[in-house]
Amino acid sequence: MLRFRSCILLTRLLSSPTASPSQGSSLRRLLAAAAAPRISPNPRFAVEEYLVSTCGLSRAQALKASAKLSHLKSPAKPDAVLAVLAFLAGLGLSAADVAALVARDPQFLCAKVETTLSPNVAGLTSIGLSNAEIARLVSLAPGYFRNRSVVSKLEYYLPLFGSTGDLFRALKYAYGLLGSDLERVVKPNVNLLAECGLGACDIAKLFIGAPRMFSAKPGRVLAMVACAEGIGVPRGSGMFRQALHAVSYLSEDKLAAKVDYLKKTFRWSDTEVRIAVSKRPVVLRRSKDTLQRMSEFLISEVGLEPARIAHLPVMLGLSLEGRLRPRYYVMRFLRENGLLKRNQSYYTIVKWTEKEFLDKFICPHKDAAPYLAEDYASTCRGEVPARFIFA
Repeated sequence: MLRFRSCILLTRLLSSPTASPSQGSSLRRLLAAAAAPRISPNPRFAVEEYLVSTCGLSRAQALKASAKLSHLKSPAKPDAVLAVLAFLAGLGLSAADVAALVARDPQFLCAKVETTLSPNVAGLTSIGLSNAEIARLVSLAPGYFRNRSVVSKLEYYLPLFGSTGDLFRALKYAYGLLGSDLERVVKPNVNLLAECGLGACDIAKLFIGAPRMFSAKPGRVLAMVACAEGIGVPRGSGMFRQALHAVSYLSEDKLAAKVDYLKKTFRWSDTEVRIAVSKRPVVLRRSKDTLQRMSEFLISEVGLEPARIAHLPVMLGLSLEGRLRPRYYVMRFLRENGLLKRNQSYYTIVKWTEKEFLDKFICPHKDAAPYLAEDYASTCRGEVPARFIFA
């Protein structure tokens, strides 16, 4: 009966005027598989061969996937997957999309179309998702899509993220969000962050940057809040979200070690390191090697005082090779050749956007220094030209 229903569904989809050529090709292949004569149950039935011929997997993919479908001993059970394949084709997934989905989540083939997949589509449609968006969700998180709770979770997350686009961007990197317990984990964490002064937009951005905050136990998130306050960023401040993002990746011991490393590397006092971290929490996420090279450059080469760096830590969030070093060389070249008319500070020069920097410090000197733009571009690529080697 299931085989017959699958054939009927595929035939209807194939004859639909909205079916695309690629979709039609996929459906024809599935229809041919559905129309094939039934094979008697065989204890030696090869699941991987079935995955290759029916689902389009490569031999390597099929071999790996078959380990999760070892319970399929004969064509009697595998033929039930035709309804699933028809369902996926009906959403608009191409043969390649289906193959990728099955390779990623072989057990999707065992999902029940009538009791799970179709009701999920109906529920998601009712909260505003289009067929294309549902198809994308299936591709992003097939394992969670075959769970009936996916509808209630999307219904909660959509207003929080503000749009399906932002939500899907988050799911692309952390689809495990759909597996978190809404009532016992997610909602308490969201409420706690809201009590700290974060709006829905900030909470959504925090999740995209630090998804573990939504799956962590509320007690752990409360500890992160305490850490953020401990580094000098109070609740309600503009830097609080960034502080939470930074500390979410560090245990208390690692956080203390990173603060000590900053003090030693930049020769900061306790007060100075607190100022720097509170103004630019992202410095806590920079690698030790990067911080060491920045310290050597800013203090030893540029000649900045440690206290100056502490009060302007935005520089530590910029690229050393792509911004700090190239712009310093341009500034020094202009100064030594008498082309820097005003005594511009180094910080003033590095804070400009790329367009502003080019307009203010490169383009005005095309005649006096015709190779300046080329030398600047070379330095951004990591090549220091001879004109930028100072005695």
